[in-house]
Amino acid sequence: MRILHTMIRVGNLERSIDFYTRALGMKLLRKTDYPEGKFTLAFLGYAPESEAAVLELTWNHGVESYDLGNGYGHLALGTEDIHAACRHIEEAGGRITRPPGPMKHGTTVIAFAEDPDGYKVELIQEGTH
Repeated sequence: MRILHTMIRVGNLERSIDFYTRALGMKLLRKTDYPEGKFTLAFLGYAPESEAAVLELTWNHGVESYDLGNGYGHLALGTEDIHAACRHIEEAGGRITRPPGPMKHGTTVIAFAEDPDGYKVELIQEGTH
């Protein structure tokens, strides 16, 4: 077995696709509209679905926002240059909610961004964990 994807619900599919592709460098792998079910699915990632786990964005037509609750933590992405990644996210219109620095009680260098729906995305400097 292997992890295939992680799904999150989004309030504006195009805005979310723009964030994950422009700010985080993912590629839109496929997008399928289900008019009878009134939802659209978009799969994004850094490699084909056959090779790596991907992110599934689900947009339920007519739903503009969700209560994120307290069960969701974050999506984690490794990066070779966390400072450059944070600058790029901000230049693409994203929001950095925690600038790069060592995690509490550890040496791993992390930062946090927030996607357009408020989901947290952790950036981890590769080689520090």
